Amino acid sequence: MTTIQVYDPQGKSHALKLDLSIQQKDVSQKNFACAIRVLLQNWRQGTVGCKSRGEVSFSNKKPWKQKGTGRARVSSLRSPLWRKGGIIFGPQARVRNLSINEKQNRLVLNNIFFAALEKKAIYCLDFDGDVQKPSTKKAADLLKGVGLDNRKVVLFLPFEDMVNFASFRNLSNVNVLSFDQPNAFDLSNGDCWVFFKKDLELFKEMVSQWN
Repeated sequence: MTTIQVYDPQGKSHALKLDLSIQQKDVSQKNFACAIRVLLQNWRQGTVGCKSRGEVSFSNKKPWKQKGTGRARVSSLRSPLWRKGGIIFGPQARVRNLSINEKQNRLVLNNIFFAALEKKAIYCLDFDGDVQKPSTKKAADLLKGVGLDNRKVVLFLPFEDMVNFASFRNLSNVNVLSFDQPNAFDLSNGDCWVFFKKDLELFKEMVSQWN
């Protein structure tokens, strides 16, 4: 039986048992590294680029005649040897997509979840605040009350919970994720996971998929 701690805004806690049909599975470091590499590669925009000698906006006229001037021969102002000329073998805009199979991805998320569970880094907050108006100050005070103000927090919220999203998004130590978009990089990059007690069923549903 999986047990986590539920905290109120005053920092008091009590144990909560999660009825999850999930078992810990081993994953190799190679699989974990592959999952992270796939995410980082696919997040790249691939928009970097530069102009070759065929793309710079200079005349293609020969600056001076080939012979008789005593100067080095020059073919064009677009030459890469000249200032503002084209670039030789420069980076070009491109997109490279990598993929990972679903089973391997679930194994990695399973491993990250049980690692967080072992470190007691999963927090459930029983907080009934003002849901009508966003407040970053209240959000910061809430994290400070449970001792998470100086830790890297991964906060899970439903996609439609825009009030809490607006309250927590400006905190530099908080990374807000939706329950339908967990990924290995963000989950492993945080010190602790946080979700609200009202979203307990969503959290259990998300974690149960990593079996």
